[in-house]
Formats: sequence, structure tokens, C-alpha cells
Amino acid sequence: MRNMASDRRQILPRAACYFLLASTCLSLSGCGTIKEMFSSFSFGANQEENTESSETLATKAMNDYTVGNYSDALRSFQEIIERYPFSPEALLAELKAADCQYYTGKYDEAKELYKTFQEQHPTNEAVPYVMFQIGMCDFSRADRIDRDPSGAKDAVQSFDRLLRIHPDSPYTREAKARRHAAQEFLVNHEYFVAVFYVRSNKYDQAKHRLKYIIAMYPDASVLPKAKELLAKLEAGKPPKWGLEKWLPNLHMPDWKWWKDKGDTVEDTAKEAEMSRNEQ
Repeated sequence: MRNMASDRRQILPRAACYFLLASTCLSLSGCGTIKEMFSSFSFGANQEENTESSETLATKAMNDYTVGNYSDALRSFQEIIERYPFSPEALLAELKAADCQYYTGKYDEAKELYKTFQEQHPTNEAVPYVMFQIGMCDFSRADRIDRDPSGAKDAVQSFDRLLRIHPDSPYTREAKARRHAAQEFLVNHEYFVAVFYVRSNKYDQAKHRLKYIIAMYPDASVLPKAKELLAKLEAGKPPKWGLEKWLPNLHMPDWKWWKDKGDTVEDTAKEAEMSRNEQ
């Protein structure tokens, strides 16, 4: 008996709901039919009408991108990739999304997007640009020689890869110049470590580092200082004070010193050193 009463309590509310729904349907004005009632609820039917097309989104994104509104542009490009992955605009969106990340200083995120583009579209005509931008992401991460030099190391490798695979691309000249600047940055980092050893009275470590620089980078602009400092250490006369004057430029050298295609590495390195001495 209790089970029957319980079942009845469960059935009665459900029956009341059905009755209420039927009453509502019959009370609709005009052609008050169930079909008409349900037609007033879209259930997503109008959602597609309110969604912007891939062409509209691409135009909007490029307008934002052109004026430097990279955050809004990125959102539109990402929407194209998510909603219209097979549209003609998706390829543009993939590339420009990486550019947006790059120009907002998110170099790690940009590099991953550039690498994904290259992997998915290895024969696309934009690949040389993409490879150059990968190098630029690395190059832009290099800060000071007294900090992590991995950005400069990665930049040298990335630009080398571009120059090897696409030696005649429109980006060759600048890639070579920036590659030289990144290499100079790394040499300056090595020399900075040697000066640090001198300051810490670790003269053997300093001499070992200086000999390495002289042997491996004979064209580096810091070479005269390295040779002079090594000579003092080998003569048993290490500098005790004023070590600041032995330090090289702490920041990334100006890549434009290597921009002239006809210049040799030796000439531009000397020019860079003379320019720093004049400052």
C-alpha cells in the first residue's frame, strides 16, 4: 500500500505538468498550436544567422591588426580558426595570430604558433617569413649579457636554419645581420663571465675563459680587451680596481652594424667597438 501511494505521488505532479502545458497551448491567441508555440523558441536556429562569417571576421581582424589593436585582432583570428578551420581565411588567421602574439611581446607563444604553421604548411610561400620570425622571437628574448643567454643562442640557431634552407629569401640580409649581433652578444656574455672570475679572484678560471674566447672568436669586437686582460693575468698583475672599464656592452649589439652586405665581420666588429668607445 505504501508503495502504491508513493507511486501515485510521483505520477500526480507529472500529470499536473502535462495538464498545465496542454492548457497553455490551447490558450494561445490566433493559430494557437503547439507547433507555433515551439516556433517562438529558436533552440539555436538563429544562432548561425547572428554569427559573423569568416570573411567578415577576417576583415575585422585585419582592420584591428593594421592599427595595432592586436588583442582584438587575435580574438577574431582565433574565432576564425575555431569556427572555420577549413575556410580560405583560416590560413591567414593562423599566421596573423602568431604575429599578434609577437607584437604584444609574447615571444614564447608566438614561436609555438609559428612552428605549428611551418609544420602544418611546409610548402607555403610564407615559410621563409615564418622561419625568420622564429629567429626574431629568440632574438627578442635576449636581454643583457649578465642574464640568461639562451635567447641569443636560439637566435643563432634559428637564423642559421633559415639561411641554410632559404639562402635567397627576402629576409637573408637582415637574418645575417641579426645572427652576427646575437653571436657578438654571446661572446660578450663569455667575456663578462671571465671578468666576474677576475673580480672573484678565480684567476685560473678567468684565464681559461679568455683563452677560449680568443681561440673561438678571433673576430669579436671584445677581443682586444680579452687579450689585454689575459696578458695581465698571466703576468701576475690582475686588475684590482676599476673592473667596470673592462666590461663590454651589457645589451644586444645593434644589428644594423652588420646590415651592409659588403661589410666583413671584422670591419663591422671594429666599427661596433669604436662606436661604443665614443659613447
